[in-house]
Amino acid sequence: MNPKTLSFEDALSRLLAAAVPVAGIEKLPTLEAGGRVLATTQRSLIDVPPHDNSAMDGYAVRVADVTAQGCALPVTQRIAAGSVGTSLVAGTAARIFTGAPVPAGADAVVIQESCATEGDRVVINEIPDAGDNIRRRGEDVAVGSEILPAGIRLTPQALGLAASVGIAELEVFRRLRVAIFSTGDELIMPGDPQRPGAIYNSNRFMLRGLIQGLGCELLDLGIVSDELAQTRETLRRAAAGADLIVTTGGVSVGEEDHVKAAVQAEGELNLWKIAIKPGRPLAFGHITNSSGGTTPFIGLPGNPVASFITFLVLARPFLLKRQGVLAQNARGIMLAADFEWKPADARREFVRARIGDDSRVQLYPHQGSGVLTSTIWADGLVDLAPDKTVARGDDVRYLPFSELLN
Repeated sequence: MNPKTLSFEDALSRLLAAAVPVAGIEKLPTLEAGGRVLATTQRSLIDVPPHDNSAMDGYAVRVADVTAQGCALPVTQRIAAGSVGTSLVAGTAARIFTGAPVPAGADAVVIQESCATEGDRVVINEIPDAGDNIRRRGEDVAVGSEILPAGIRLTPQALGLAASVGIAELEVFRRLRVAIFSTGDELIMPGDPQRPGAIYNSNRFMLRGLIQGLGCELLDLGIVSDELAQTRETLRRAAAGADLIVTTGGVSVGEEDHVKAAVQAEGELNLWKIAIKPGRPLAFGHITNSSGGTTPFIGLPGNPVASFITFLVLARPFLLKRQGVLAQNARGIMLAADFEWKPADARREFVRARIGDDSRVQLYPHQGSGVLTSTIWADGLVDLAPDKTVARGDDVRYLPFSELLN
């Protein structure tokens, strides 16, 4: 490996070390906080359940009153969910429904399938034990206990849990503002007439979706021509209005690749070549902004698959940490390979793959960095260490897109 080329681990470590979470916090109604990053740990305002309640439809009884199967007790009250009964008198039973508070004095609920009614009496055909079919107060959540840690993205189930303990508002980090642009005189937009030598700008659409999928605000600066002056001007404009700049293309060493030089002219370039495949040329640096500070910059490769993969494995963790998310690394799964692999060189490789019906990992047959169809066929990536040789049946680390796209 070229001594100037960073390993994947070193590059990711440097990126995360430079990722400072946004400072702004705002308070939102719990109903409107979905997808945001929680800024403060949340503790329960109540016990859940708030009272002992019935886990089943049946009859609340005193265990001491049910001395044998077939014991008959008068039913003296009916308790539905949302209502509260009176203390259970010794020698009686209460008709009770799921979720209803267990009346004082009762210490078990006998399910209705084990009972029979005779007028205003119930015949108990099962001798209960104390505590049967009763959900105890606080057995799910105790008042004051931590229910949601800071630094998580608020999922639907997290919002439901917050609401279940009475939390009406949540403190969340403000949204990260991300500016994007694509470079290249060859780029045109879908709907434009396709001239000779032109290609449609797939990266712009893909990058928008990836960044918006992470819950960021987007500043789309469009397509920038292969000119150093225009690239520098666009970087300055992006730095003035965003927390992060992400570009695609122009980070290699060709005569028409101006992003690297523009970043060095408008700020500093902190890393460039990384020993990964696809995506060796990935730039990271900072652009001096109008307030006297700096705005981080990530320059992705121009080939669409290289741009897609480097975003997922390098840019995404950086964005997550800047958003305030504590867990930035995607979780991998060890699965058997349904392929053989011989490395082309000593780079960390992320290859497009999917899980077959036999739960083995299959590879897309064409792993070129321009084969965007492979990202639709695949449902994840196989992470192959440098010089990793794989025989069919070997365990490999599989990263599902479900882990990488949120």
